[in-house]
Amino acid sequence: MTRGKQKIDAQKRNAERNQKSKGSQLEARAVGLKVVCPICKVQLANEKQLIDHYGSKHPKEKPPSPSNA
Repeated sequence: MTRGKQKIDAQKRNAERNQKSKGSQLEARAVGLKVVCPICKVQLANEKQLIDHYGSKHPKEKPPSPSNA
């Protein structure tokens, strides 16, 4: 068993270890989403997902070229 100052120091160390990181998942997600569908404005991570999105959500439309997205 620890006593006095050692106990307080151990509690502080444990609190720092168990402290959750500060920041929002929404902010982290916004950084990863770089491509936007020009029709429905859905944000996607990359060109491949945009092509798949067009195939499922906008089958009559032609996907934009990679330079336009």
